[in-house]
Amino acid sequence: MHIVIIAGGAGSRLWPVSREAHPKPFIRMEDGLSLLQKTYRRGQAAGSVESVTTVTNRELFFRTEDDYRELAPSEPLHYLLEPFGRNTAPAVAAAALELQRRYGDDALMLVLPADHLVQDEAAFAQAVAHAAEAAAEGQLVTFGIQPSHAETGFGYIELADTASSGQAQRVVRFVEKPSRELAEEYLAGGRHLWNSGMFCFRAGSVLEELACHAPGLLQAVTETLAAARRSEGEGHTVAHLCAERFGAVEEDSIDYALMEKSRRVAVVPCELGWSDIGSWQAMAELVAPDANGNRLIGEVELEDAHNCYIHSRNRLTAAVGVEDLVIVDTPDALLVAHKDRSQEVKKIVQCLKRNGSELHEHHVTVHRPWGTYTVLEEGEGFKMKRIEVKPKASLSLQMHHHRSEHWIVVRGTAKVVNGEQEILLRTNESTYIPAGHQHRLENPGIIPLVMIEVQSGEYLGEDDIVRFEDSYGRC
Repeated sequence: MHIVIIAGGAGSRLWPVSREAHPKPFIRMEDGLSLLQKTYRRGQAAGSVESVTTVTNRELFFRTEDDYRELAPSEPLHYLLEPFGRNTAPAVAAAALELQRRYGDDALMLVLPADHLVQDEAAFAQAVAHAAEAAAEGQLVTFGIQPSHAETGFGYIELADTASSGQAQRVVRFVEKPSRELAEEYLAGGRHLWNSGMFCFRAGSVLEELACHAPGLLQAVTETLAAARRSEGEGHTVAHLCAERFGAVEEDSIDYALMEKSRRVAVVPCELGWSDIGSWQAMAELVAPDANGNRLIGEVELEDAHNCYIHSRNRLTAAVGVEDLVIVDTPDALLVAHKDRSQEVKKIVQCLKRNGSELHEHHVTVHRPWGTYTVLEEGEGFKMKRIEVKPKASLSLQMHHHRSEHWIVVRGTAKVVNGEQEILLRTNESTYIPAGHQHRLENPGIIPLVMIEVQSGEYLGEDDIVRFEDSYGRC
């Protein structure tokens, strides 16, 4: 089995926890694991796994690698890095071509979205075993979830006969998100399943069907892969897809491009405790309610409140005399919405983009390949940051035109290039870097380096960086 994890999308319905630079796959659940980590672990436990390939945006590579390394510090990993999103059909096609190149036509692919939740992993492993049998015979297999209620937010898969858990069954057709009346008919009829977006097939089989039903898309992806820049790092291989070639690839989902057209499609009906966590209302359903129907995460005090979901990890949230609300608090943004309109949160994200706000993209704490920085305070002409550098990691050799910086070490040891000097700074020691000076920060130690950076100048934007050398290829 070859696991293919598709880690795309912004998860804008889960703003303000999900941001473009911290999308839904990186959201941590109550057990401390991210959705991406849960997907990786679930795939590894589903059978005998020969390889793991992740298709994601190139800007998320280091975050993805960090999440995986928490679980599997030495496992070999493969990446296909997209310069921008083109939906799932190009992602699956690229992964299939890559697996065909490495392992041949018979490479069995298990394709998993990185941002779904499956709570019954034993049932999932059993469903994968059934899917693998059908896929080995050349079928394109999807996983259909037995509906628990009349859901209008999912696509459906229609079967020829009543769904029964176990063996793969023939698919009659895929159905778009239905009206409430149709969804209730589907639930009562027993021949419709939720479309989970998970798949299993041979690399050769899916490429044969793409050549038949989406030849232009397949050819464009083939040319993009041929032009990819390839690199190897410690425990991973990476194919950086060419932006110019990838821009010519048609944007389409694997459902529309292939699954709805092929006659080789089968579905395994299953009950997995599955959720695509597509809204805060869906997230709320994962939390047990109290006596008043409230579902709470973090420090919350309530008085005469009913049927609310409140997510407040960073400070106390109090509510009096309210009901049917979603309240999500983060250090830099607060969401208050009626629970029946939680799908509309994406409209707020669209407004933020139109208004030029960075709140759709970053949290207060921003992740970088070398560690993180947190903006503590900023005002006209100054900005204060907390910087944490991973052991043995370093920032680029760089220079700023418009700002000077003062660095103060609060934990660990810093190796600093400041102009012509190279110095070691320990706790309570500092250095001043004038504008125009080349400089570099490195953590030579085995514990995280923590520093306070005070910037001053006429312009303090993150784009005022001229890089001369960089360990992460960002020059």
